[in-house]
Amino acid sequence: MRTKVKVEGLRETERALAALPRATAKNVLNRVLDGAAKPIEADAQSNISVRTGVTREHVVRSRRLNKTSARSVRKANSKSSAEIHVGVVAGKAASGAGKYALVAAMLLEFKHKPWLRPAWDSNKRGALDHISDNLWTEIRKAANRLAKKAARLAKRGGA
Repeated sequence: MRTKVKVEGLRETERALAALPRATAKNVLNRVLDGAAKPIEADAQSNISVRTGVTREHVVRSRRLNKTSARSVRKANSKSSAEIHVGVVAGKAASGAGKYALVAAMLLEFKHKPWLRPAWDSNKRGALDHISDNLWTEIRKAANRLAKKAARLAKRGGA
């Protein structure tokens, strides 16, 4: 399920990111999104029921997807965008038996206890706050690193 949020007043941020090299801008976005996803991942891990067959270490945050999901995301996004996903490692379930152990465990568990959606619902506002608070900080840090690197290269070239 995809959730869209409209945030206004980010034109300056977009311009600042555009002024950075594309790889640097993407790394800035990835760092900020990674920090915003940490509380969601932690809550999902704490909410998970052992009876589902998924263990806490199989709930991860990642920028990578399986081939099918990656293909659909690639069509929708440009090369300069960034995303992060929180969920279960593909094919991981109890005792390494794969998706069938997970399905069997879910069928045996009559009372369904969701674990990922409540984690998202309780942390989505905090994730947006984290992004808005830390995006400019990360942009400034990246710009300072680039300036130091340019000064270092100029010093080497001038000597």
